[in-house]
Amino acid sequence: MNLKEMVGIEAAGYVKDGMVVGLGTGSTAYYMIEELGRRVKEEQLSIIGVPTSFASKKQAESLGIPVRTIDEVDVVDLTIDGADEISSDYHGIKGGGAALLFEKIVATYSKKVLWIVDESKMVDTLGAFPLPVEVIPYGSQQVFNLFEKKGYQPKLRTAEDGTPVKTDCHNYIIDLHLQSITDPEALAADLDSTVGVVEHGLFLDMVHTIIVGQPDGPAASHVRE
Repeated sequence: MNLKEMVGIEAAGYVKDGMVVGLGTGSTAYYMIEELGRRVKEEQLSIIGVPTSFASKKQAESLGIPVRTIDEVDVVDLTIDGADEISSDYHGIKGGGAALLFEKIVATYSKKVLWIVDESKMVDTLGAFPLPVEVIPYGSQQVFNLFEKKGYQPKLRTAEDGTPVKTDCHNYIIDLHLQSITDPEALAADLDSTVGVVEHGLFLDMVHTIIVGQPDGPAASHVRE
């Protein structure tokens, strides 16, 4: 069993009967959804899943997990998702899988947020992982130029055929190769105020519990109540 599978199965144990659960996106969240599907089938676990991407929705439905959109539920009890980086003060970068907009919406309307990662994702300071920024296609070159002037080292995310990667909302992703983000709050405020930016991958003060996969087993840290 690899570390991602280990923490995915561990995280699924936090889900209780009757919960509305935010279903994350990515290679680690995949295992969590698989385990929830097993519990629904074998343990008759009764839950509603709120997927953070079309891919997670398709997976959940194939496993018999009832799904709703964020607008079809009152609140999400617990969202379980991966992260691309988590800093020592528990801020995160997400969006490597281009699902950051749905992920942040679901997390925002959740009572609790649980991140599941392997130990390689734990860092002192954010920024080695490129920061994803979702932008609408119209004016995206102007936003790109602005990021260049600010020294953000932008790069448009492209598919293998060279065309821009499109999110589930048909937007583009510009990855900022910053190396180190010393003031994530200030950067988040700057990106939030940039016209044409839909959302960014800085998830600040959002997580309640982190499960880290380590060779000797998963370790949980409770960050906030």
